[in-house]
Amino acid sequence: MRLILLGPPGSGKGTQAQRLVQQHGIVQLSTGDMLRAAVAAQTPIGLKAKDIMAAGGLVPDEVVVGIIADRIEQPDAVNGFILDGFPRTVPQAEALDELLKKKRMTLDAVIELRVNEGVLLERVERRAAETRARGEAVRQDDTPEVLTKRLASYRDQTEPLIHYYSDHRMLATVDGMMPIEQVTAEISRILAAVGKGGTSRAAKKPSPAKRSAKAPAKSAKKATKKAAKAVAPAKKAGKTAKKAAKSVKKAPKKASKAAAKASKATKGTRKTSAKSAKKHAKR
Repeated sequence: MRLILLGPPGSGKGTQAQRLVQQHGIVQLSTGDMLRAAVAAQTPIGLKAKDIMAAGGLVPDEVVVGIIADRIEQPDAVNGFILDGFPRTVPQAEALDELLKKKRMTLDAVIELRVNEGVLLERVERRAAETRARGEAVRQDDTPEVLTKRLASYRDQTEPLIHYYSDHRMLATVDGMMPIEQVTAEISRILAAVGKGGTSRAAKKPSPAKRSAKAPAKSAKKATKKAAKAVAPAKKAGKTAKKAAKSVKKAPKKASKAAAKASKATKGTRKTSAKSAKKHAKR
């Protein structure tokens, strides 16, 4: 099983990733951990990353993708992996797609943990206040100011990935504000559907292009139905007119038949009267 977890800092990705590791026997691949491991192992790509980091530069996407390519070939990743911290941008996602395609691998799901940023900031403020109340020092990376910057960075760089994977019908969204157990249960439900050959909730929705392609067909169907309804009264009127015309045609025939019957009846009456007259004369 190969997954990507998306979500802003504090959304619970780390907690859910550890649960998935235990449940499915897969590995969690953190970009930072992989970089440090590659540097420590002095692999060719690791040494390249080391030189860049030593110079204070950002490790380019191709180097990170190269490190991931080496890592997912290791024995502990044979059952699958969870990517943590990568991809962060759409170009990185496209590079990952190319990498997996070359290795004849596919992603099973991309799960977004959606949270309320305001609530996250309140949690950090409360945690910082409780830490100070205990007389302890607040971690520099666990303050409202740092979280605000990280959330802004997430929105600018990583949020477009949600649209990218949604358009590829791979995205499933989970309410990250639910209790941890409920979030775990919802992720398990999504993965069970994927395992049965199903798709996530978002995948069931057609992409904008497909929706726009279907729209004219629906309009055509509606127009056909309306036209059929409009024609129906005309058909009924036509049938009624035909019946009336038949009745008009049959009327003269019926009248002539009635006249013939009346004539016969008159003749019969005359004959009877004549016979009666003859009998009276003989008497």
